[in-house]
Amino acid sequence: MTDQLMSIEEVAEFLEIKPVTVKRYAREGLLDSTGSEQPPVFERSKVERFKEIQAKLR
Repeated sequence: MTDQLMSIEEVAEFLEIKPVTVKRYAREGLLDSTGSEQPPVFERSKVERFKEIQAKLR
């Protein structure tokens, strides 16, 4: 079973942040993108996990 892939815009909407912030998180290694695709794509399960961790830090 493969994980659903999300675009920068979809991740931004899901995390309720701006797309530029998603790009920065990916560039800084805080949010893992999949493969070497440009623009990057993100596995939904990893984005959901990131959101859970982010919520605990608030």
